[in-house]
Amino acid sequence: MTDWPAGIARVVLDEVDSTSAEALRRTPTQPTWILAHRQSAARGRRGRAWSTPSGNFAASLIWRPGDGPARMALRSFTASLALHDTLTALGVQGLALKWPNDVLLEGGKLAGILLECPEPGVLVLGVGINLLAAPRPEAVEPDALRPVSLMEATGLRVTPEAMLDALAPAFAAREAQPFDRTRADWLARAANLHAPVTVRTMAETMQGTFDDLDADGCLMLGTSAGPRRVAAGDVFFEGVATCS
Repeated sequence: MTDWPAGIARVVLDEVDSTSAEALRRTPTQPTWILAHRQSAARGRRGRAWSTPSGNFAASLIWRPGDGPARMALRSFTASLALHDTLTALGVQGLALKWPNDVLLEGGKLAGILLECPEPGVLVLGVGINLLAAPRPEAVEPDALRPVSLMEATGLRVTPEAMLDALAPAFAAREAQPFDRTRADWLARAANLHAPVTVRTMAETMQGTFDDLDADGCLMLGTSAGPRRVAAGDVFFEGVATCS
């Protein structure tokens, strides 16, 4: 196991409503990872529910990066790449990264990442991984990618504590590098790069080709009307199994 990163606190709890909410209540003075074995009110992007049965991974890192909001948002790529590193080191194959914040295994959703800036200068990074079990298809949105779990897909059983002990140093290593390298490494592992995708934002639905990731982490979409720059939205792949 890689040594735990210096200057980072580690808290493990039996149950909380959500690790991100617990992080905010504690308002630690140093960067802190908080892991919970169970969450009673976990959430994902845009307030969506996130299932966290015992044996799955739910943790949040709270810290003050010293960046503005735009740079803070890039941590979703840092975190997903660090998680890819961690799983690859465990021998897991068939991984890919889905813009902006998911980790896929054999085309299904294995993990999700949530960033929150509850107050100026504070960043909470939430990570959920289906280590042991995946949510039932009826428990997720109809057009979402099918959920998968690490154990069901690979037979590999990893405890939440072991995953945290591997992920924390992997994240610290990726956090120390400039974003241009993170961007290049993320693109090398991106799902459906240069392939047709549908992007749904709060305002519209667009179809085109996932061409690139720009220096601000925005998805560059090639459309019949010309290139589009997407700062936030949901991406859907053609011909990929969903929960519909």
